[in-house]
Amino acid sequence: MIAPRGLYKAVGAGYSWHPELPKPWPWLIDFQPAADRLSSVITPGNFPSGDFSNLHLVGFSQGAAMAYSAAIMHPRQVASLTGLSGFLPDGASAWLTPDRLKGLPAFIAHGTLDELVPVEKARISVADLEGAGALVTYCEDDVGHKLSAKCFHGLEAFFQKIAC
Repeated sequence: MIAPRGLYKAVGAGYSWHPELPKPWPWLIDFQPAADRLSSVITPGNFPSGDFSNLHLVGFSQGAAMAYSAAIMHPRQVASLTGLSGFLPDGASAWLTPDRLKGLPAFIAHGTLDELVPVEKARISVADLEGAGALVTYCEDDVGHKLSAKCFHGLEAFFQKIAC
């Protein structure tokens, strides 16, 4: 498992996957430097014992947007995609041709009471990723900006299914 942190210092504390922006939602292109950097770092040269033929991207909130972006920009490197309480960045539809993510297993979970990322963002993500050929499993539950127990069990079942 590799758990990278964002490239950019966030306002206040922590890190972000895109630079600070004057708009409410980032565009896919805002994630490109981080997605390209991640792609160049996750290599056998940096992790000699790693098996990169089976790369599973998982992200929470902005990390989910980063995982979506990386999968869209580098689809051949990704074996599965998981977005938890996240959003598909604006402008992604321009990249999402009907076969771009053909057959890619994806799991999306979101809370209907999420106060940071509206549940409609997740529903749009599901439709757009499916339109690009991803095989999406979607879990929605009455929680805020977190993963519910129901969706956690759905995530476990998802990984058991794709591990076969």
